[in-house]
Amino acid sequence: MITCTVRYEIDPAKLDAFERYARFWIYKIAQMGGTHHGYHMPHEGPNDIAYCHFSFPSLAAYEDYRTRMWEDEECLAAYALATETQCIRRYDRSFTRPVLDGARPTDLGLM
Repeated sequence: MITCTVRYEIDPAKLDAFERYARFWIYKIAQMGGTHHGYHMPHEGPNDIAYCHFSFPSLAAYEDYRTRMWEDEECLAAYALATETQCIRRYDRSFTRPVLDGARPTDLGLM
């Protein structure tokens, strides 16, 4: 599994538009073979930074999604919303491999 984390710099005056954009992707990622872990909107601290996290079974599956989304009418509509409202100033992506299962200290050689 590979997880994509997107760090957005958003326009705080256009938070409603960005949240519409975010809610679409939470809906759409599952349709395209991934698992969305949610958007994390500004609350305390900087009011112009948001994050999202979503996973695909492999990098190849993520790359397939990236190809298909440019041909998907709904995805293109979401990008049009972001472009028209200019709610996103910039973004960057990073990829990680999640560790999702815990283990007892004795199993890990800690005790």
